[in-house]
Amino acid sequence: MSSIAQQQIGTAIMSREDSVFSKVSWRIVPLIILCYVVSYLDRVNVGFAKLQMSQQLGFSETMFGLGAGIFFLGYFLFEVPSNLALSRFGAKVWIARIMITWGLVSAGFAFVKTPTAFYVMRFLLGLAEAGFYPGIILYLTYWYPSHRRAKIVAMFMSAIPVSGIFGNPLSGFIMDAFGGVGGWAGWQWMFVIEAVPAVLVGLVVLCYLDDSVAKAKWLSEEEKSVVAQAIAEDTKHKEHSAHALSAFKDARVWFMSLIYFCFVMGQYGLTFWMPTFIKSTGVTSNLYIGVLSAIPFLSAIIAMNGFGRSADARRERRWHLVIPALMGSVGFIVAASFTQSTAVSLVFLSLAAAGVLTCAPLFWSLPTAFLGGTAAAAGIAVINSVGNLAGFVSPYLIGTLKDMTGSTSAGMYVLAGSLVVGAIAVLRTPAKLVNR
Repeated sequence: MSSIAQQQIGTAIMSREDSVFSKVSWRIVPLIILCYVVSYLDRVNVGFAKLQMSQQLGFSETMFGLGAGIFFLGYFLFEVPSNLALSRFGAKVWIARIMITWGLVSAGFAFVKTPTAFYVMRFLLGLAEAGFYPGIILYLTYWYPSHRRAKIVAMFMSAIPVSGIFGNPLSGFIMDAFGGVGGWAGWQWMFVIEAVPAVLVGLVVLCYLDDSVAKAKWLSEEEKSVVAQAIAEDTKHKEHSAHALSAFKDARVWFMSLIYFCFVMGQYGLTFWMPTFIKSTGVTSNLYIGVLSAIPFLSAIIAMNGFGRSADARRERRWHLVIPALMGSVGFIVAASFTQSTAVSLVFLSLAAAGVLTCAPLFWSLPTAFLGGTAAAAGIAVINSVGNLAGFVSPYLIGTLKDMTGSTSAGMYVLAGSLVVGAIAVLRTPAKLVNR
């Protein structure tokens, strides 16, 4: 067979594969994005509630930061068991369970009156939501080979800025418009109203999501074979293990946890404190704060998807992580230095958001490039749970520094430093290990 004929056959195979994976994406991706939009909204809307809640309930900045962060202690404790349960019982049932329970807990925040109740409810919310994010990351490995996954994860994680774009103005509107209705404060109505979609979407997941390629009735047998062959080819180089404990013994898993911890420091420092950052520049209206807070997330959507597509096209992972991390660091430093100007601060908060929120989806192409089998379920959960402890450290640290200094600037400098450390750690990761 001539080389031209071989090229034509190869092109036809790739075209068919592209068509099948496009069909898979249209079926799966919109739903998981919707799930994550709802998840992230219910996770960080406490940052908006703070604008009224702290004053009405007498919470200090440190109390709020501690409460916001305690979410991640519950998240940490139940993360690995939850992901192993997903692997055992299937994504459909387990993700639906997660969403329905976190919706019910989130609504319960309307009844918080004391710091202790606030801490308990945040802990329970972490328990309820544990396993969702790493569960989706694991689920995507069932459907996409490594060289297609960075783009898909970036699309999935676009839910974070999308939740900011729509959720921040919505939260501000609810707090302003519903304040006093039925004797409730605006922040109480916000928690209840924004909890409803989690329960409803959880029911949709139960009816719509498929646990595996083999169970997908919307794919023909030939299309299932195309996906299965691509996954099989991709997993040849992975180290498969039937034992979850092997992930805990792998030094690379712990190094990945360190990198993710650094990036999550920046991510949650930004998303929990964005309304406070904007307010510190002199803006007072909750709705206006919500609208301005949406702007940095618009820049993040563009950056996340641009870097994700580029990383897949070039099959290069490290520099596609380092550059956004350094962008985020510069954004935090300059924004912290110009808090007297809303416009300047907003421009560099946008740069920070673009960098910080791009790091997370691209990061997951690193560990999923070498983890396989049951170790993948445990390893992804370990990395996510340890990394997300930064979600506890970051808001608590910023709140403490704000109480100590009266300014958010010191906390933003710490976030910038964390991103630099993460970038250096990425460069110490062997390229041959992750560039698939």
